[in-house]
Amino acid sequence: MTPIEESLSARIKSLETELQTALEDKEKTFKYHWENGKARFKESVLSEHRGFKHRLPSYLLQGRFLAYVTAPIIYGGIVPFFLLDLFLMTYQGICFPVYGIPKVRRSDYFLYDRGRLKYLNLLERLNCAYCSYGNALFAFATEISARTEQHWCPIKHAQRIRASHSRYSHFIDYGDAQRYRDEVEIVRNDFVDLKSLTTPRKP
Repeated sequence: MTPIEESLSARIKSLETELQTALEDKEKTFKYHWENGKARFKESVLSEHRGFKHRLPSYLLQGRFLAYVTAPIIYGGIVPFFLLDLFLMTYQGICFPVYGIPKVRRSDYFLYDRGRLKYLNLLERLNCAYCSYGNALFAFATEISARTEQHWCPIKHAQRIRASHSRYSHFIDYGDAQRYRDEVEIVRNDFVDLKSLTTPRKP
């Protein structure tokens, strides 16, 4: 990475540390602790949470008509989601070992902890689980495609992109022909940071 990119990377790590501190403050505010990798509330807090639950019958009666009309379209996404999921697991399972690309760890993306919140009714839990799966799947797909791109085309775009993926900072600058020819093999195999990475369950 260039000196500017290294500086930005250091700033990002500093911000991540600040974010971690903020998250720990929220743990105290909302009275949960970590046990075996899961957020746990005391029974007194759970009892308080149950008091905020909207019972399912009244919740359904309050629903908008158009929400019921569009629900089949929304939940119909589970079929292409599942097919994409199956493809991604097959793709990285077969191809990544061939090219020496570290596999994306599924457990880093697919989290369903919101379903344990006692102030959610059954339908709210189902909605949360579905949204968790859909968003996790696309994040999972983005990381798989990012590692694929690093191996096959590790070149930055000339134009600024709105949201770069996790591997983009490793890419070679647009138009830097000399560096591309000299270092492309190094860059496309530069996954050292991933091979030594361990991601804790606690956020």
